[in-house]
Amino acid sequence: MYESEHTRFIRDFLQAHPEELEVRREGRALWWDRPEDAETRRRHRESGVPQKPYYYQSE
Repeated sequence: MYESEHTRFIRDFLQAHPEELEVRREGRALWWDRPEDAETRRRHRESGVPQKPYYYQSE
């Protein structure tokens, strides 16, 4: 089965540096795994900019 050089590099790197898995989990929790309350969700929804029907139209 084919395995790219990048995949082999990452797999070998993580085997040699298992502490990076914890650093990766901490980074994900910092930026992505945060609870969002109703007020924040409302502000995000209201701050959106409407998109034109055809994205590449210059007028």
